[in-house]
Amino acid sequence: MKNGDMYSRILKVPQDKSFFLFGPRATGKTTWLQTVFTDGIKIDLLESELYSSLLASPGRLAELIPDHFDDWIIIDEVQRIPELLNEVHRLIEHMSLKFVLTGSSARKLRTKGVNLLAGRALTRFMHPLTARELGKDFSLTKSLLVGNLPSVYSETDPADYLAGYVRTYLREEVQQEGLTRNLQAFARFLEAASFSQASALNISEVARECNVNRKLAEEYFYILEDLLLAHRLPVFTKRAKRRMAVHPKFYLFDVGVYRAIRPKGPLDRPEEIEGVALETLLFQELRAVNDLYRLGYTLYYWRTANGREVDFVIYGEKGFIAIEVKRAAKIRNQDFKGLKAFSREYPEAAMYMFYGGDKKLFVNNIKLIPIAEAITMLPDLLAGGG
Repeated sequence: MKNGDMYSRILKVPQDKSFFLFGPRATGKTTWLQTVFTDGIKIDLLESELYSSLLASPGRLAELIPDHFDDWIIIDEVQRIPELLNEVHRLIEHMSLKFVLTGSSARKLRTKGVNLLAGRALTRFMHPLTARELGKDFSLTKSLLVGNLPSVYSETDPADYLAGYVRTYLREEVQQEGLTRNLQAFARFLEAASFSQASALNISEVARECNVNRKLAEEYFYILEDLLLAHRLPVFTKRAKRRMAVHPKFYLFDVGVYRAIRPKGPLDRPEEIEGVALETLLFQELRAVNDLYRLGYTLYYWRTANGREVDFVIYGEKGFIAIEVKRAAKIRNQDFKGLKAFSREYPEAAMYMFYGGDKKLFVNNIKLIPIAEAITMLPDLLAGGG
């Protein structure tokens, strides 16, 4: 088995165009940069002396770049000095320099309303490893247990690593960035939020569970999203003929991180956690494939007010796809209710059920595919529009 940092990544370098590269910590940004930009200049804003110098005078950035330099300049953790982007903008404009601007948080860049280079830089994201990137090392069982952060493929104790990963975010990202003064309340919130994984998000209920007011709980959810640790999946309402659910679904970005955060006890039903883990894995794969292959889909879920639901709706110019996920190897008639209701309303959509069986099947207009096979073929399925 490879070291987790040595897998070939699908992310491609934009052709002669500066770009932001965002992603949660430990998704492999640094390793990818070292592999791809071997002759570039590396400016690491985690180095205290360099950080202090550029914070005091962003104009010193130009002094770090040799005359007539024509390779890439990498600025790591650019959100630590948002004002530096004005100087980056100037150097792109007047010297035609190429920058890679990395970070694990876009929060400071957004909240300060700083110069985001006015279209002179693209935005790319680094995700956990995908099944396609893992290749023959992809194991559905392992992915569902520890997720797909690169380091879990080299750590001897992935569970311990993931527990430390969560603590690191609390200590370094949340506290260092001054995002909240009460780490204990934020830690309680994280646990409470984990019970909403792959479910419609009720912020008031989460606030009650962690004993904070609703406004603070909402701010905490924004912090998770700004740190790229969590995402909300909206309800698909286009051309809706019936009353729909209103709350988005909530997902932490990686199965292993979800498991590390969610408390477990003797009263927990294993099948509940396993079902959520399976849905989470598919969500992170859908996001990554859509982004890495530049497919242009928007992801949704579908749920009517009376409870008919489809786990994922993938909608865009390339296609229209509905996917339901089931752990069971044997599918009952009632398991098709959500897809059948969706099909009646949107007959043009391609219908899939990813399930725990081992054979491809067809039930009316619904294609059933074994879940492990379905995840590995997602790039082809989405690229073909279903």
